[in-house]
Amino acid sequence: MNKILIALLLSAAARTLSAQAEQVVGGPYVVQAGPRAATVMWVVETGKAAVGLDPGRLDKAVPILRSRQIVLSGLKPGSTYYYQSFAGEAGKGSFKTAPTTAANFEFVVYGDTRTRHDVHRTVIEGVLKYANPDFIVHTGDLVEDGADASLWPIFFNAERELLRKTAFYPTPGNHERNAGEYYDLMSAKPYYSFDWGQAHFSLIDSDLPNAAPTEFEREAFWREQTQWLENDLKNSQNAAFRFVAAHHPPMTAVTRRQGQNPHMTALEPLFEKYKVTAGLFGHDHNYQHYLVRGVHYFITGGGGAPLYDVDTPPAGITQKVESTENFLVVRVVGGKAIVQAIKPTGEKIESAQLGQ
Repeated sequence: MNKILIALLLSAAARTLSAQAEQVVGGPYVVQAGPRAATVMWVVETGKAAVGLDPGRLDKAVPILRSRQIVLSGLKPGSTYYYQSFAGEAGKGSFKTAPTTAANFEFVVYGDTRTRHDVHRTVIEGVLKYANPDFIVHTGDLVEDGADASLWPIFFNAERELLRKTAFYPTPGNHERNAGEYYDLMSAKPYYSFDWGQAHFSLIDSDLPNAAPTEFEREAFWREQTQWLENDLKNSQNAAFRFVAAHHPPMTAVTRRQGQNPHMTALEPLFEKYKVTAGLFGHDHNYQHYLVRGVHYFITGGGGAPLYDVDTPPAGITQKVESTENFLVVRVVGGKAIVQAIKPTGEKIESAQLGQ
């Protein structure tokens, strides 16, 4: 499919949107950007519902949101495409398709954008100023409550200028609460993987408490996902780099949270067995970097939520910890991946080289 045909398809979508008089409150953004296909999405408000504690006083208006999407296929790997998903300049965007052979590329990682929306916007402004990502990995807690429809337009408003020029790969956090709104608006599954050039990415759902209503179902979900992850990593051994992203980290320098994620700590042997290059996590609102038996673990939860102290760094594995807003810029060049942890001001926290 060429760029002209994409424009025609999306122009048709824009005319339909206008005819239905739906208000766009999110996007456009691109998800599931593979080598030959991608999904362009946007979010519309189709009306409002009224709720309240008194039947005679329904004093809170809640937007009714719907996702709109068009799946594009027949694309060329490693190419930049431009589109217009709805009328006006706001509907224009671009994205890159994944290369199928080794290539230089850049991606950005951040998480926990759920509150302090002014800080969230500052982080996104920093990404736009100091990085040029081919895609974004979000490590979860996009919003404060995934089931609250009023919060999603706030998220998309802060992210708009970044999302319209790149592809977006999210992982669910505990604040998404396994809500249907998250899966609908992100067109996502709880766990999935993708390839980008010489790198493989596995994204999993670490929010075990919200994964299912009963303990039996939660344990079954975790077994199924862990088996999927092992198979996924086993089948990606030809990749030069393997990244695993999730919300909850297996270790932390936040004293009150140490030992809270044993299900994630139990995955460390799997990471080591299949030579995972780095784990990418959120949940703790700060920056942390560990190196454990050849595997790097990055916690980049400084996307806007209130910061946590880093008061007890684990001995023997800590590379760098700092209580600050941050994002990661990962540049893959040949057989090396350079990770830079950056504050929204552009100040570098640290730099680390992955690979040979």
